[in-house]
Amino acid sequence: MAKRDARWARWIAVGLLAGAMASCSPIYRNHGYAPSDSDLEQILVGVDSRASVAELVGSPQVAGVMRDDAWYYVASRTRTVAYRAPEEIGREVVAISFDEGGTVSNIERFGLEDGRVIALNRRVTDDNIKGVSFIRQLLGSVGQLRAEDLID
Repeated sequence: MAKRDARWARWIAVGLLAGAMASCSPIYRNHGYAPSDSDLEQILVGVDSRASVAELVGSPQVAGVMRDDAWYYVASRTRTVAYRAPEEIGREVVAISFDEGGTVSNIERFGLEDGRVIALNRRVTDDNIKGVSFIRQLLGSVGQLRAEDLID
């Protein structure tokens, strides 16, 4: 009977240890959608229209992100470890600008490096896209939101 109890105690200890190890492994979640570089290569600057862009890579899913002069695709990645709050570890914004006629005029991919918004990829080398302050708002909120802000 004592051997049987010792065996059960060992199995319980192994189960608890396995549970503790599993709870410490990080959980990654992806939110939003940003087209890949290979998808964006299919879009021809100066040729494609809003309709063809929507057909090739889809339209942004959030209505507030679709504007007349540009479409913004936002993707973020969070990591959660054990009981800690989720931490955002990456965010990308793809901006496709359109001219007055609705033709693609610029394609850019932005990321966040050391708290600064940087252009990761730019298809047209003009000054910058329209609405860059909107992109700064999207990327600038990383790490700025706290639980106390939501409660008040």
